[in-house]
Amino acid sequence: MKQLTRSLGLKTFLTMFLLAAFQTIMWAQDAGGTSTDVKITTDSGNWYSRPWVWIIGAIIFIILLVALMGGGSSRTTVVRDGAPRRTVTRTTTVDDDVDVV
Repeated sequence: MKQLTRSLGLKTFLTMFLLAAFQTIMWAQDAGGTSTDVKITTDSGNWYSRPWVWIIGAIIFIILLVALMGGGSSRTTVVRDGAPRRTVTRTTTVDDDVDVV
């Protein structure tokens, strides 16, 4: 029982220590009361800097990829010359009575 209490106390201490360390790091990242001005402009920019162009491009790419990958998965076999198909079966035999030296 003492080991369980001791390990639980150690885990609690390490958890609190890590949380305090993370909190200290977060406080170090704080600006400390300085204000920042945000300026929003309506610059049209280039056509490729707009997000909707990238979204539409990605959708078209996915549609083309699916069409190209799924186009070759035909389940029917087309015989183009009209000739019947032949199946060739080849068998091999092995002599078991050969002595290996």
